[in-house]
Amino acid sequence: QVQLVESGGGLVRPGDSLRLSCAASGRTFSRNAMGWFRQAPGKEREFVAFITWNDYERYVDSVKGRFTISRDNVKNMVYLQMNNLKPDDTGVYYCAANRGITPSVTELEYPYWGLGTQVTVSS
Repeated sequence: QVQLVESGGGLVRPGDSLRLSCAASGRTFSRNAMGWFRQAPGKEREFVAFITWNDYERYVDSVKGRFTISRDNVKNMVYLQMNNLKPDDTGVYYCAANRGITPSVTELEYPYWGLGTQVTVSS
């Protein structure tokens, strides 16, 4: 049974940092592109970042220079380092595994999802 489990969310102040982790189990995703998405209250879920098997990264414009996605294929883990957090970063963050090696910003290309972890940025 494939599982993705996110952790590391919490309540922080603007300017703080958080590191989200995603633990994959049930199969290896070392060749799959992996992504992070988020859903703010009252809004649709949106793409945040992806990373390919060979560490090519892409980010949504609003987080460029602040967020860094990384992966550890040995541990079957994906991370999202979030620095200089802003209130607009508030939402539920989801880890997702792409169906293959080709990365995408589209949810439909990710058949495997975690349940999400809440990030709240508030003063």
